[in-house]
Amino acid sequence: MASGFFAILDDIAFLMDDVAMATKVATRKTAAILGDDLAVNAEKATGFLSERELPVLWSITKGSLLNKLIIVPLALLLNAFLPSAITFVLILGGLYLAYEGVEKVVEYFFPHETKEHSVKKDDEPLSEEAAGDYEKGKVKTAVMTDFILSIEIVIIALGSVAGQDLGVQILTVSAVALLATVGVYGIVALIVRMDDAGFRLIKKSDNKGFFSWLGHTLVKALPMMIRVLGAVGTVALILVSGGIFAHNIEYFHHLFPELPATVKEFGIGLVVGLAAVILVTIFKKLFVKAKH
Repeated sequence: MASGFFAILDDIAFLMDDVAMATKVATRKTAAILGDDLAVNAEKATGFLSERELPVLWSITKGSLLNKLIIVPLALLLNAFLPSAITFVLILGGLYLAYEGVEKVVEYFFPHETKEHSVKKDDEPLSEEAAGDYEKGKVKTAVMTDFILSIEIVIIALGSVAGQDLGVQILTVSAVALLATVGVYGIVALIVRMDDAGFRLIKKSDNKGFFSWLGHTLVKALPMMIRVLGAVGTVALILVSGGIFAHNIEYFHHLFPELPATVKEFGIGLVVGLAAVILVTIFKKLFVKAKH
């Protein structure tokens, strides 16, 4: 009886060791996507009143966890019974990311007449109802983008343990998915609260000495960091989408082999995203005409 119990413990120890090694490899392979995820979501989790930043971020985090709960079982099932469907889902996700990234670029150079309102700290506050609608819109967009990036993260993690036992696959992919959510949104929370930490340092130091200087630096650095992360997040959307197309569509995979992979993937994402933006714009105009 005792020997059987210790044998089970030994098997569990070997399994966890395999999972730890597989998780390390999978995390390394998904590091680039995790970086993109951080840049994209840091940009989407900003632009709110100070007291609403963490509640909004928590709403996005809960949405991200729900995404993982949906994606991980589906990815494992599809990988077991219909692996070709994973490629189809990835390509659809790539189209969404390319569209969103290029739309931001187009909006930057050709802004719409009616721009989206913001409730940033330095703006005049909106009404409670308008602010609530703005928050819901931002959360919905952030969760949708997280869903697409999560698919990429889970698929890459699953591919890194394709030859392992089912138990190792399940535990590894689940661990990577959980680390992605906790790690990414934990860092995002630190970023969006930089200015509040700076104000507290300034107040506690009576605006004198090193801590006062550090507080002022944090306050001044946040807007710059958000702008940089916004730009990086937009580039990341286009780059990740281009990578999806290049790795999963044979034509794009062999296109321009002499170009560096990053340049090729960004170019593919940009072209496909631009085509998607044009088609969606035409469709919207036709829909408006038909409605009138």
